[in-house]
Amino acid sequence: MKQAYTCSNPKLQAATQPGEKWGSGLEFLFSCISLSVGLGNIWRFPYIAFQNGGGTFVIPYFIALLVIGRPVYYLEIVVGQFSGRGVLRAFDMAPVLKGVAAGQVLATTASITYYSSIMALTLRFLFASFSAVLPWSYCHDNWGADCYESNASNVSNSSLMSPAQLYFEREILHELPNIDSGLGMPNWQLVACLAFSWLVIGGVLVRGIKSSGKAAYFLGIFPYVVLVVLLLRAVTLPGAINGIIYFFKPQWRELLNPLVWYAAVTQVFFSLAICFGTLITYASYNNFNRNVYKDIVIITTMDSCSSIFAGCITFGILGNLAQKTGITDIGSVVKGGAGLAFISYPEAIAKFEYVPQVFAVLFFLMLFVLGIGSTVGMGSCIVRVIRDHWEHRAPPNWMLASGLAVLGFAVSIVYMTPGGQFILNLVDFYGVSFTALILAIGELLAVSWIYGLRRFCADIKFMMGIETGWYWRLCWAYITPGLMTAVLLYMLVDMTELTYKGVAYPRLAHGIGWTLATFGLLQIPGWALYAIIKQRKTHTFWQKVRDACRPDNNWGPASAQIALDDDNSKEGELLC
Repeated sequence: MKQAYTCSNPKLQAATQPGEKWGSGLEFLFSCISLSVGLGNIWRFPYIAFQNGGGTFVIPYFIALLVIGRPVYYLEIVVGQFSGRGVLRAFDMAPVLKGVAAGQVLATTASITYYSSIMALTLRFLFASFSAVLPWSYCHDNWGADCYESNASNVSNSSLMSPAQLYFEREILHELPNIDSGLGMPNWQLVACLAFSWLVIGGVLVRGIKSSGKAAYFLGIFPYVVLVVLLLRAVTLPGAINGIIYFFKPQWRELLNPLVWYAAVTQVFFSLAICFGTLITYASYNNFNRNVYKDIVIITTMDSCSSIFAGCITFGILGNLAQKTGITDIGSVVKGGAGLAFISYPEAIAKFEYVPQVFAVLFFLMLFVLGIGSTVGMGSCIVRVIRDHWEHRAPPNWMLASGLAVLGFAVSIVYMTPGGQFILNLVDFYGVSFTALILAIGELLAVSWIYGLRRFCADIKFMMGIETGWYWRLCWAYITPGLMTAVLLYMLVDMTELTYKGVAYPRLAHGIGWTLATFGLLQIPGWALYAIIKQRKTHTFWQKVRDACRPDNNWGPASAQIALDDDNSKEGELLC
């Protein structure tokens, strides 16, 4: 039996009608690809794998992809498409855990600030790529004896560094050995690049979801062309095979290291852009009955292939560098950190025999394009949350997008200082990675145990006409939250002080980091308390808790005339 879902409040009905839609299903597919296949694959995956033993990291990464990445990706797409709302309003399904969504929005806000700083670095390299001779292909006089020429063979002194590494650290970042004495003054060239990055981000956001959907065709295809070219070059370098073997060969003992599993889980979050509210936002612009099951398989498969492509390129180059410097341990060739991609890729490009400038322009343009795809998704999430909250009183889209761009630019300037990479690493760990894992557990709890797995699967059947298999049910209810909880507990037990390239942070920096993490996580009890307090005053405390677990009265599909199955009116299965 079906019953019509209608809104008795005409204002609510108008507010819940979706104002924007993707132009086609392909726009949604390519937008998700450009969102997921981004800096998290090309920039973050190689250096995270490098920090965690190469092949040792690949195994838990694929396991995490199958039992965490795909299930959570599917879950978020379904929640967004069914509700037709941004992430905060989508959690009206379980008001007591609405703080999970609020925390995700804060993590997304932190992410977009340093993602934009990576875009600024790519622009700086892009402009340098137009030089007659690539400036990272040779040793500069002011580097002294620390550099070895890129065409040298079998350099015996392991203390020497490649021109690409020295160019990035000394000419681009002007990096400090530590931040005990402060961060230093911002680099005006990087600040200018940052301003241009935010101008592009804001410009795309101003035009809305339809313009980003059209651009997604280019954003989703162009990077693969460049990656194939770089892969062919990287695997033909002398010694590259040793680096690629290191990338795939696991050190079995390290698989028992919980920090490796923690790194794999958080990388899946970044790689697929899950648990940040962006997917829920993108899916909210879908047609209600779109079957997204095949989209999930395509997107997650392409995402993982992109990461492996990027890993092979990076470690192939590291194998070549190891052979040149005479270092037998691939893991000791260069220092880890976010700059690894800005060392290894330029090093490979400099070895191109013909017009390396063309390939350098293509690569850094690709990296910038990937950054646009990721940051526009994050910005769309933030703007949608504000619009959903204020409804008809919300400022126009151009004002929200412009305000976000200006504020984001002002905050991101901190990464443009000589100590900026220290801050990036700090914000990445405390403000994003650490909180994202806890918030992801809360998201699974909200959907599977508060809203109810049976009701959620009934929503899927009603919306797309397909039954939910046991693989998805077991992952959503038990395997995914269980594995994430185990990784979190082991990580907390064995947690060591955060460092950057082996350099310790001052106590003040750790205090700021824990403040970021605490502020994000306090959203959960804060919003839960608010949801309980706003229930009827005549109820007892436990009745209020029970009511706070139930979906809000305005919960349901965005289209007010969609019929809902009677099963959807049932209470949550366990906690409610």
